[in-house]
Amino acid sequence: MSNRKRPLKDVFSSSDRLRTPEKGVSVVRLPDSDFMRWGVEETCQYLRRQGLGQWEDAFRAQKVTGVGLRYLKDAELEKIGIECLGDRLQILHSLRKLWQIETEPNKVFNDPIHGHIEVHPLLIKIIDTPQFQRLRNLKQLGGTYFVFPGASHNRFEHSIGVGYLAGQLVQALNERQPELLISRRDVLCVQIAGLCHDLGHGPFSHMFDGMFIPKARPEITWKHETASLAMFDYLVDDNGLKPVMEEHGMVLPEDLDFIKEQIAGPLNRDAAQGQKWPYKGRPEDKSFLYEIVANKRNGIDVDKWDYFARDCYHLGIQNNFDYRRFLKFARVCEVDGQKLICTRDKEVGNLYDMFHTRNCLHRRAYQHKVGSIIETMITEAFLKADPHIQIEGSGGKMFTLSTAIDDMVAYTKLTDHVFEQILNSSSEELAEARQILRNIICRHLYKCLGQTQPDKALNVTQETIHSWEADLARSIPQSGTQDVNLQPEDFVVRVIFMDYGMKEKNPINNVRFYCKDDLTKAIQIRKNQVSKLLPEQFAEELIRVYCKKTDDKSLEAAKKHFVQWCMNRNFSKPQDGDIIAPELTPLKASWCNNNNNEGEEADVGGSQITNCALVNGHKKAKTQLFK
Repeated sequence: MSNRKRPLKDVFSSSDRLRTPEKGVSVVRLPDSDFMRWGVEETCQYLRRQGLGQWEDAFRAQKVTGVGLRYLKDAELEKIGIECLGDRLQILHSLRKLWQIETEPNKVFNDPIHGHIEVHPLLIKIIDTPQFQRLRNLKQLGGTYFVFPGASHNRFEHSIGVGYLAGQLVQALNERQPELLISRRDVLCVQIAGLCHDLGHGPFSHMFDGMFIPKARPEITWKHETASLAMFDYLVDDNGLKPVMEEHGMVLPEDLDFIKEQIAGPLNRDAAQGQKWPYKGRPEDKSFLYEIVANKRNGIDVDKWDYFARDCYHLGIQNNFDYRRFLKFARVCEVDGQKLICTRDKEVGNLYDMFHTRNCLHRRAYQHKVGSIIETMITEAFLKADPHIQIEGSGGKMFTLSTAIDDMVAYTKLTDHVFEQILNSSSEELAEARQILRNIICRHLYKCLGQTQPDKALNVTQETIHSWEADLARSIPQSGTQDVNLQPEDFVVRVIFMDYGMKEKNPINNVRFYCKDDLTKAIQIRKNQVSKLLPEQFAEELIRVYCKKTDDKSLEAAKKHFVQWCMNRNFSKPQDGDIIAPELTPLKASWCNNNNNEGEEADVGGSQITNCALVNGHKKAKTQLFK
């Protein structure tokens, strides 16, 4: 690849479309599916393999490259001296073999988000497998469906949408910058990666890998991307897709590695450490392809584009980000020796809006306080049911809910249906789990006591959570709790992280932009160059506390325990702290001083009320009339 020359003008070109990147003689034969990257010599080699070597001198004299082959017609062949009609037809027939796979009819899906979309035949063969069809029975938003009645969509349609958008972005780059030499193989691999990126999700999506597995198997570190790679390998082998992939021009195992690297990053992270380029599937001059499906650099990828649009549609929330506009401005520029996807400088404000939309979705839906506790209850039910659910895997071996991730035959059978399996069972062993799920169905949920924030970032572990639950039970206010005895197991603490996708970092700092005056130069745009109204911080921790006892007396006592606990821990005052514990909140001096956002005075009824406005539920504040 290192001997690639600058593009030369094609003899037939009457338009810029025939300006083709020329290549020198290469001892490495490019596969036929990469004919768009052929130089003159590779084109002549192909003619010889097809028994048409007598015409290679004519092709060489006219400097015909792989790009030009798509535009060759009978008239052009006659012009370069191939006079016999039969010879010309034979040449055209051989050339059409290079792209004949593309003439297979695509299937059309009518998607509520993207409209009528065409899906490549190879992608259809992947979709029509048990491993992919499993995604029909995995709710995209897990327990959120119990809060938002419209959020009934599944991983199946999301995955098809991501595969479609991946193709849209890579093809937009190819049309805008043909010098990138994006091949048909590249396009197919990117589409397949988008299609298969979520194959590894478990029941109720992120609840499974974010809550259930860490509690069921704390000794392992497991993410759904890990299972996506294993499930993809199983899908390909179980359905005999390798020969089909080769028929469609893919090169194995190189392309399989490329697909999996797009989903989960470098396959061997230990071996890749210290290497300048850690990927095997594509060389460094194709680095931009790794930013399409799962962008590890700044988080701007087609996965987010689809779930923003799809989730907002089903949640009934307005989506403020239009991916179609990004497609119009996406370009590849070189930055520190790597080719990265960049966008126009004027789009920087829209990208801040995109990450703000992500944060709003988490705050309003994904981390909804009721949806969150429902997923906590489902997790508790699954943990109690775990030893008693048996799933047959490979070789007839039996697996439980938590060990099914070790065997893809068993994992293929594990979907959201396990909820109904437990709920409708009559087994005595599942009685406790069944009762928890019945409480969810009947809306007998744990109650939220409130939400608070630490004064500084914390490193929260499961041990930390357990110690906090014990502290909550011990945090008895001086006023007493009316003879209510609360135990650590009566409390549930959830720590929620809100950010812009890169923890405390500003993701826009990792985005590069270009100006209309120079499309090739990538620049960085700092936050202070955009607006003074943008966030100062890009991450925060929220601590929510729930109580399992739901009678009025226990709840009243638990809320006061919660306020007292926040005071003891020097956490922020709960929003309704002055209502649920008016006798407690004045005791915390810092809470009084921060009653109105860092000492600001509140304007109430034409007067200014100073801080510490509530004592024992009554206003005792100095007022000063406006002059």
